[in-house]
Amino acid sequence: MSFAAPLPLRAPGAGVGSSVLRLGAVSYLNARPLVHGLEAEPRVRLEGDVPSRVARRLHAGEVDLGMIPSIEYTFGRYDIVPGIAIGSRGPVRSVSLYLSRPLDDVRRVALDTSSRTSVALVKVLLRERLGRDPEYVPMAPALVDMLAVADAALLIGDPALEEENTVTSLDVGEEWERLTGLPFVYAFWAGPRGVVTRAGVARLRAALDEGLTAVPQIAAAYANGRPERAATYESYLRANVVYRLGSEEIAGLREFYRRAYALDLAPTNPELSFHADQ
Repeated sequence: MSFAAPLPLRAPGAGVGSSVLRLGAVSYLNARPLVHGLEAEPRVRLEGDVPSRVARRLHAGEVDLGMIPSIEYTFGRYDIVPGIAIGSRGPVRSVSLYLSRPLDDVRRVALDTSSRTSVALVKVLLRERLGRDPEYVPMAPALVDMLAVADAALLIGDPALEEENTVTSLDVGEEWERLTGLPFVYAFWAGPRGVVTRAGVARLRAALDEGLTAVPQIAAAYANGRPERAATYESYLRANVVYRLGSEEIAGLREFYRRAYALDLAPTNPELSFHADQ
């Protein structure tokens, strides 16, 4: 499919500048396959940021669709773009809890403030594993600083990949699968009902297909001349990240919302609603 085709991606009358679809895209490596095929699309405006700020921009109406952390869906009335997500089925590598002491002895946990989803997930997992809640301290994602004031530290996204294998850690995706037997969904495209056309949904799916085909190029570009990192990034994108939002991922998403709501980590246990895909 040609991304220069003059098809409307945004529903007529859906706000200011309705001819352009404003996308709030996560700036991490794992989101690159989702937007790789959209960078030359004249009817799309991409705006990158960390997940928490993408969510704030969606809530404020500054973007039409956001690649939002999944917990953010419980804070607003949005439809999900069907079939597309950032998830994992087992180890994810880019969401990890780093430990300076055995898990049973953890009393204080520093939390990466970049995404409320991973924060909520760690709280769900630690309540299950420990039978109690440690003290939680929000911090910027700098592992040395975090472990200087806490027994454990949550890192997500690129910072977690860069710290891989440096400190004893628990892979949060693996722990979720061990607990539930289900995939975990970290993020997906979402926005107000009717803001994106069926053609827009199809474009986003086609962009993902193009991005998955281009994974070697994406990894190499992200590595910025470091071949060893390019190989690491490519294996991560191919083996650890799941980009399809299928029936098992939806089941995992519903289970996460159920558990988060039960622990007062989410304001609602929402029904899932999707943008038209036909």
